[in-house]
Amino acid sequence: MRRRDFLKNAGALPLLSVAGSMSKSHAQTSRGGTPPDFRRVRPSDPEWPSATAWESLRRRLKGALIAVQSPLEACVGKSADPACAQLFRDLKNPYFIGDHAALTQTLGWANAWTTKPSAYAVAAENTADVAAAVNFARENKLRLVVKGGGHSYFGNSNAPDSLLIWTRRMNAIELHDAFVGQGCTGRVAPRTAVRVGAGCLWGHVYNAVTTQGGRYVQGGGCMTVGVAGLVQSGGFGSFSKNYGTAAGSLLEAEIVTADGQVLTANACTNAELFWALKGGGGGSLGVVTRLTLETHDLPDLFGACFATVRASSDEAFRELIGHAVSFYADKLFNPHWGEQITLRPNRTLRVGMVFQGLSEEQARAVWKPFFDWVGSTPGLSLEGPPTIIALPARSFWDPDLLRKVPGLVLSDGRPGASADNVFWADNQGEAAQFLNAYQSAWLPAALLAKDQQSRLADVLHAAAKHWGLGLHFNKGLAGAPAAALARSRDTATNPLAMDAFALVIIASNANPAYPGIPGHEPDLATAKTRAAAVERAMAEIYRAVPKRQAGAYVSESNYFDEAWQESYWGSNYPRLLAAKQKYDSDGLFFVHNGAGTEGWSQDGFTRQG
Repeated sequence: MRRRDFLKNAGALPLLSVAGSMSKSHAQTSRGGTPPDFRRVRPSDPEWPSATAWESLRRRLKGALIAVQSPLEACVGKSADPACAQLFRDLKNPYFIGDHAALTQTLGWANAWTTKPSAYAVAAENTADVAAAVNFARENKLRLVVKGGGHSYFGNSNAPDSLLIWTRRMNAIELHDAFVGQGCTGRVAPRTAVRVGAGCLWGHVYNAVTTQGGRYVQGGGCMTVGVAGLVQSGGFGSFSKNYGTAAGSLLEAEIVTADGQVLTANACTNAELFWALKGGGGGSLGVVTRLTLETHDLPDLFGACFATVRASSDEAFRELIGHAVSFYADKLFNPHWGEQITLRPNRTLRVGMVFQGLSEEQARAVWKPFFDWVGSTPGLSLEGPPTIIALPARSFWDPDLLRKVPGLVLSDGRPGASADNVFWADNQGEAAQFLNAYQSAWLPAALLAKDQQSRLADVLHAAAKHWGLGLHFNKGLAGAPAAALARSRDTATNPLAMDAFALVIIASNANPAYPGIPGHEPDLATAKTRAAAVERAMAEIYRAVPKRQAGAYVSESNYFDEAWQESYWGSNYPRLLAAKQKYDSDGLFFVHNGAGTEGWSQDGFTRQG
């Protein structure tokens, strides 16, 4: 069983120049207390901390201070080195990547960035370690980077010549039957919750909360994504259509701010910081060290539906897309269904959807009219019988059970690795990927109206001629229950997500690549070609919903978006920017296209004007 169809191949291209008045006004108001010519120091600068200063930091830490060296750099120029060949095999294991301070789950983006290690990393084991690192970086004018899961497509979890705060060792998980946040006694009702360290990965949290605890926590679809980064970016998972965003379920966070203070943020204490942390962007407001998330009742069953339909002609493919749009609007546009349908230029439609709260028989009954129609329509054919299965929800992330299903998951095969280290087999294509292009847009539910369905089908058909696309229904919250919508709306996430039936993603990735390593160098010519195809496909989508009305999801979007403030946060951006100015006016926490980064150089080292 395959979870989802990740997008193949390579490249990236500077996109639209829609800076507009919004970007200009924020560029004028986002500057904090640092002078206009402020510059962070590099190892080559005389102001770089001395060996004595680094040793002093080391002594203050419970965790380790690591001089970081990338195994990729050691392979530059080596054409037939067995150790380097093994490294590229190891890079297909996301747990191997996550356990190395120098590596990131994406190795780069064409014409944008290449993974480069920090000079030093603090392997933090507690909040005091994080505070010591933050203070050291601020006092010594260092570029600071934060990494938990390391899944940032924008390269925000790495930067050369920086100090890395690496939270992977902060991975405790605690279940609570009646959690009340600091300062909230008597003001809010106790909630069932899970408290997790900033270095936790979603697969481990699901195993603890669902397999062992019999509850549900809203997280990400990929099991090796870090909890802290996903929550701070909003956080959509397979069942978000029923439970809302991960940010919406955040009850409390512990965070180290730019002044080195350890703050608790929840609805009753530091409430504005709490709101900004819910979808305001990972690593932008401080270092989150611990999160407490509400857990929810677990349905009896989770399940999945997989099928591939082929069309023999362009006309038949358009008819298939139109019928799929109508079928989704009538039968699947509800909290039971999530994940995606993908369309490809070779005239195939692939269903890779999940469901909750339905039996296998009920799910089969839902899909029967669609597959009957495919079977009776000339020019269409199923590539094998559809797969529809359901299983006890408590077993959905059980590593022992998952390993028994052929082809479903892969295991971390390193000696001594935890038996809980499994990941969806389809996600291996993302491990150490090199991106060529990545774009997204929210599709408003109004496009599902009867008089708009043909128009929507036309643009999807036109887009799929240029490049494959995925309709991620769980990442548009229209159709979700009122409670899930309400808690998701009370976040920094772009409000457009609440009124969208899906997030469309059009992207291209390639196998692991790194400059200067023979046989593994980025193919920039191919990247450019494929990025242009993605651009053309996205232009078709914007015929149905103009870019300024479509927005984009901050974690899965275009690196080159010049109107990122409006795209990622929409009408929430002024409020988010105010929180950034309050808690990090000097811009210690810099991430690409992050709140308050207007007026900084692309590398985050220099204030510009």
